[in-house]
Amino acid sequence: MRMRPTLSWTPTEDLRPGTTDPGPIADALRTGGVLVLSGAGMSTESGIPDYRGEGGSLSRHTPMTYQEFTASARARRRYWARSHLGWRTFGRARPNAGHGAVAAFGRHGLLSGVITQNVDGLHQAAGSEGVVELHGSLGRVVCLACGAVSPRRELARRLEEANAGFEPVAAGLNPDGDADLTDEQVGDFRVVPCSECGGILKPDVVFFGEAVPPRRVEHCRALVGGATSLLVLGSSLTVMSGLRFVRQAAQAGKPVLIVNRDPTRGDRHAVTRVALPLGTTLTALAAHLGVPVDGRATT
Repeated sequence: MRMRPTLSWTPTEDLRPGTTDPGPIADALRTGGVLVLSGAGMSTESGIPDYRGEGGSLSRHTPMTYQEFTASARARRRYWARSHLGWRTFGRARPNAGHGAVAAFGRHGLLSGVITQNVDGLHQAAGSEGVVELHGSLGRVVCLACGAVSPRRELARRLEEANAGFEPVAAGLNPDGDADLTDEQVGDFRVVPCSECGGILKPDVVFFGEAVPPRRVEHCRALVGGATSLLVLGSSLTVMSGLRFVRQAAQAGKPVLIVNRDPTRGDRHAVTRVALPLGTTLTALAAHLGVPVDGRATT
């Protein structure tokens, strides 16, 4: 199945307004077996912008599509120049209080798992284990020819060597680690090939228009099937890659609970949407449930 490159969503029905009462989420966590599904809003408090919230990057930026990346050497040059610059900032991001709370819930046996639509690795950095990266990770690079996978830091070193003095000032950073640069700033940036076979390198992430690996999808479906409830954190659920799990849970009669300031495409399937900031909401829930949060790595 291809992940449809849906960039926006407009409600076609009247949705219940969000609430400020996180009580139902506390009740679900007490019961245990909660599966977390997190989106870009989870990382905004770490300095990584989201796509669709207030000031979201889609207002100024169209994400790279798989079709454009594979078809155009010029598009790849533009992508890698922007991503190389963005990685310097993206790679320094630290988990926030919300990530810390999710990790704490997991350590105390309240969660059945964590699925994230994010590619930043911040859940793992906060201490969550067994995280399923639905859209992959910017920390890895894959060759489209031979399939070799290598660490992003290795590619960063090679790009630094090939582009000495490349120090443009970006207008902003996007959730996919792509910095905003003009074509003039990209200039004649040099892209390096796979060191194994000379093939085209791509970040090990699912671009818009690309398929989420079927085995990964089935693994997520199994996690939904085994969960008691589904807790969505910071996702508009605009793209089908995440929305399908909300629909699956609802069809199975499992409560869907959402924490997101704005309405989401999954609201009609949810028993509640809490319209509050994630960090303070999740840490307050942890305190209410007597779950200590380890803030060693959080911003």
